[in-house]
Amino acid sequence: MLTREKGGPASGEGRSAVEMQTYAFLDRLGVIYERIDHAPAMTMEVCAEIDRVLDAAICKNLFLANRQQSAFYLLMLPGKKIFRTRDLSEQIGSARLSFGTAEKMQELLGVQPGSVSVLGLMHDRGHAVRLLMDEEWRGAEYFGCHPCVNTSSLRIRTADLFGKILPATGHVPTFVHL
Repeated sequence: MLTREKGGPASGEGRSAVEMQTYAFLDRLGVIYERIDHAPAMTMEVCAEIDRVLDAAICKNLFLANRQQSAFYLLMLPGKKIFRTRDLSEQIGSARLSFGTAEKMQELLGVQPGSVSVLGLMHDRGHAVRLLMDEEWRGAEYFGCHPCVNTSSLRIRTADLFGKILPATGHVPTFVHL
């Protein structure tokens, strides 16, 4: 049974360093969040029950790159939306978008495939990743995301994303309509 807990875990035992760094980052910023621990969530279908318990829309996060793998993007869109490469390519002026490699994801965001999250931007100190957000996030009260591992999910106020998290990482979102 999934249960919501306030804040990070009491102990780091059995947790990865990147996960614990994420909680420390949020705590340092004064972000109030709730957490659900669960089995690995690799698909949006698995996230449906987590979404219900979190009472926040889980964010679909896609790590994208141009054909040359020289420009990188993190796309945040509501889980229910369908991603069409052409629609996004036209809006950002980058043709031939595809998924970025696992190696680049690890290098730039500090995460493995299946765990990508806006919180990974805390590792992108060189600002090599451009944040793209579906405009629907502007009006959402909460969003759900992984703490850089796919065995926990967090419920965070969207106002804290815009007012605390993104300013701390130095990333400014580009809003897109998908």
